[in-house]
Amino acid sequence: MKSVVKAQQAEDSAETGAQQIRDAIREAIVERRLSPGTKLSESDVGNLFNVSRTLARAALQALSYEGLVSVEKNRGAFVAYPSPDEARQIFAARRLVEPGILREAAARITPADIAQLRQLLLEEGRLMSERGQTARRAEIKASGDFHLMLAEISGNAIMQRFMEELVARSSLVIALYGQSTASSCGHSEHGDIIAAIESDDLDRACQLMLHHIAHIEADLDLRERKSLGLKEAFEL
Repeated sequence: MKSVVKAQQAEDSAETGAQQIRDAIREAIVERRLSPGTKLSESDVGNLFNVSRTLARAALQALSYEGLVSVEKNRGAFVAYPSPDEARQIFAARRLVEPGILREAAARITPADIAQLRQLLLEEGRLMSERGQTARRAEIKASGDFHLMLAEISGNAIMQRFMEELVARSSLVIALYGQSTASSCGHSEHGDIIAAIESDDLDRACQLMLHHIAHIEADLDLRERKSLGLKEAFEL
């Protein structure tokens, strides 16, 4: 009996360890500290987090299920490099999902939740005024956290996990195809959405959310690019 308990404890510990690694790598992707195409070898990940290659492999496999990591035979794992078509699908999914999450959140939201959302906006605004990569990364995370907080308030754990994936994959897309250095998620638009929720105008809140997602996508250059041969690439 003791051996069964110990085996279960070891399994639970391994699962927790893999999840912690997965969460840390996902956060680095959201903050764009890890760029699309970055090599993620099992040995490097294992050494970085001081775990076995088996545990590192489990974490990378979990990230591949979320579409954040691409595992290639005989080459290893890489931060995913979404195609223009995948990028469009990600934002199409957000347009379908986020208005529903918003309505669910509005039905459950409390004054404390509103205060927490507004505090997040204050932090986002403060970071926008600062310079440097550290502040920029924190701003990007705060911007994504607004959407994740609404999903958390909705009380639907499945949708919350789905939004974590969509926000992370959106960050990959913005890193690849974003054209401006402005915030990836309009700060003032977040404030307008909160105001509409507070005034119980859910139709307007949903319209604002759809406009907000369209605004993010509009900043992307998703034109297909024809691959050139070596000679053509260097012709004037």
